[in-house]
Amino acid sequence: MEQELKSKIIIVGGGPAGCICAYFLQDKFDVTIIEKGKILRTILPTGGGRCNLAHAEYDNKELASNYPRGEKFLYSVFSKFGTADTVDFFESIGVKTYIQDDMRIFPISNSSSEVREKILNSLKKVKFVKEEVLRINQGFSVVTNMGAYKADYVIIAIGGHASYDMIKMLGHKIIEPKPALVGLRTVEDFSSLSGVSVNDVLFTHKGISGPAVYKISSLKARDKYPYKLTFDFIGDIDLQIELNSNPHKSIKNLLGEHVPKSFAEYCLENEGINPEKKCHDIDGKTRDKILEKLHHFEVTIVGPSPDSEVVTSGGVDLNQINSKTLESKIIPHIYFCGEVMDIDGFCGGFNLQNCWSTGFVVAQSLNFALGL
Repeated sequence: MEQELKSKIIIVGGGPAGCICAYFLQDKFDVTIIEKGKILRTILPTGGGRCNLAHAEYDNKELASNYPRGEKFLYSVFSKFGTADTVDFFESIGVKTYIQDDMRIFPISNSSSEVREKILNSLKKVKFVKEEVLRINQGFSVVTNMGAYKADYVIIAIGGHASYDMIKMLGHKIIEPKPALVGLRTVEDFSSLSGVSVNDVLFTHKGISGPAVYKISSLKARDKYPYKLTFDFIGDIDLQIELNSNPHKSIKNLLGEHVPKSFAEYCLENEGINPEKKCHDIDGKTRDKILEKLHHFEVTIVGPSPDSEVVTSGGVDLNQINSKTLESKIIPHIYFCGEVMDIDGFCGGFNLQNCWSTGFVVAQSLNFALGL
């Protein structure tokens, strides 16, 4: 005989965390997801539309080290649901995966749309309500712009970009959200270099971007602007030997063997050095100016680039959440999962891993709490 559904659970937010949580709850509970927008819309642009599901790091402590906010909090979470569990979950719903050379895990289809479709198809017992949640009354009554819904348990999975007002009204502290994994605006004008990439730093009309900059922006997400960054773009080079070996080559062309020629030209002109000057005319003082520029290329950061935000640092204070169950320490039967918490990771599948893992842990906690 089919077991009677005993408890009503409302999940506020239909993103990756809310949906995987619903998947692991749907067989034993009456589960409703309330989401004002398109379910799983945030998954569509991930991985450039290919959906970077996870990162092939199977040591849980190493995995957690990729989260500037939330590292220690995630030790317990990843011990219950790590990278291998994520891959197994997707295999179970018909999404086969592969690992890129850079250890990022993608669906074989390279399609975020397919991943979204497979997850939605797996939520056969879940009800979906397309309304905006305004507040959660202790009790619990989840009030939307269209009405109110009673629940025994509420799971908040609204992501990192939504309004936190409903959470503040419940008495929780919110760490002010700040952009992370973003391009950065600079005092310096790099418009002439727009589109040029040097060592994972991409120059733009507004400043700098690219993989190295995303990581820096994440590490320094809580820093005050302006701040300075220094890059070593030339590495280990004996410039004097190269000058001696190429006396008739222009300094621009010589440096162009190590960095993009347009970047070399920019640096030389910035230091008042003629890019067409022959190597045999470069004296020691000029050589040292070139090396100083390329070894210590300094930029001044004045803020995040507009419209480039990928994730936020900030959210519900982790001190108010039980790291083993993800239940609120302030109000029993309220749970949190995903980016709504003050957890954020680097590029490479880490932010989705946070969603999969925390969504599972909330579901597991409720199953254990009710002896199911």
